[in-house]
Parts: sequence; structure tokens; C-alpha cells
Amino acid sequence: MILKGTNMHTTTVTTKGQIVIPASVRKKLNICKGEKLSVIERDGKIILEPIREDPVKAGRGMLATGGKVLRLLVEDRKQCLTSF
Repeated sequence: MILKGTNMHTTTVTTKGQIVIPASVRKKLNICKGEKLSVIERDGKIILEPIREDPVKAGRGMLATGGKVLRLLVEDRKQCLTSF
């Protein structure tokens, strides 16, 4: 049974159990190389869902400055408080 408003695509399972997700589906769902998918079996159906990384967790450490930014912020805050 195909749900109303969905596009049907077919793919073939390899001897290793691999499948190819059609490019149009990958593009629509913004699924990129190396991205993880959850595989759920429900009522005899296989459901694949992208596992989206938490953006806050992904950004952690991105601006690693060894505390320089924090020191500058603290210094700026001190200047603001003493200027009143």
C-alpha cells in the first residue's frame, strides 16, 4: 500500500544487505554521505529515518580558543559595570 501523496521508488538489496536510497529522496531529505539512519521494523515494514545531530552538540568546541574569548567577555563585562 502506498500512502497518498508519496512517490514510489524501487531499489535492490545487494548480497551484503545494502540498498541505494534514490538520489531524489536523498536530496529532498538532505541526506549526505556518511550520515547515519535509524532502521525501524514496524508491522512488517522497514522505516529509515535520518538521525539528525544535535546542533549545539555538533558546534561544541568549534570555537576552541583556550579560554581567550571567555576572558575577553569577562573583561568587557567588568568595563561595562565600572562605567556606570
